[in-house]
Amino acid sequence: MRGGGGKEEAEIDRLPIDLLAHIFSLITCFNDLAQASGVCRKWRQGVKESLARKEKLSFAGWEMDDESVTRLVLHAYGLKELCIPRSCWGCQITDHGLDQLSKAKCISNLVSISLWGLTGITDKGVGQLISRATSLQHLNIGGTFITDASMSVIADSCPHLKTIVLWGCHHVTEDGLTLLVNKCRKLESINAWGMRVPLDCFIGLLTISPALKILPKEMLLGAE
Repeated sequence: MRGGGGKEEAEIDRLPIDLLAHIFSLITCFNDLAQASGVCRKWRQGVKESLARKEKLSFAGWEMDDESVTRLVLHAYGLKELCIPRSCWGCQITDHGLDQLSKAKCISNLVSISLWGLTGITDKGVGQLISRATSLQHLNIGGTFITDASMSVIADSCPHLKTIVLWGCHHVTEDGLTLLVNKCRKLESINAWGMRVPLDCFIGLLTISPALKILPKEMLLGAE
């Protein structure tokens, strides 16, 4: 049995890195990837190369923290979409994590970021991350405690922004929305459900950008 086991290990060890990376790219469980990375140096390299090929990473449904998320994203050089929403187990992402993520090579190439429901982040961390996400087109930052300070960074750093979700962002004011729409001229839609801004604000936004879609549509019924 010992000899058979050794033969099996030798056959696995002969797999080229490219094939290992392809196999690991099919694994969606981050815990499994972490375990595979610890098998040997070759497997660790295969996991790294599989991450480098990914264009989308979603941590939805996983219990993640600053270090675990950063460790994965730092190797995902080709990443285009990053989703780090609050999970039912509690995603422990903080400003420190966003600051570490901002240093990843892929951040400037991201076209989509979701930080939905991350109550442990503030304007400080959001500003660090978004200021370097200059290719961003879609941003979901709903359910967080950001203020107009974050809106200012988004407006200054994301000229290609097309959609933004501000669901329940109670601390964003009329001034922050107006600044965003004035500077992000490619903006197509805003999800403003639950925001504490007057109806006149949304009417003003449509004056600036008549084609802008403000969601949900029911918010504008009173203006008709």
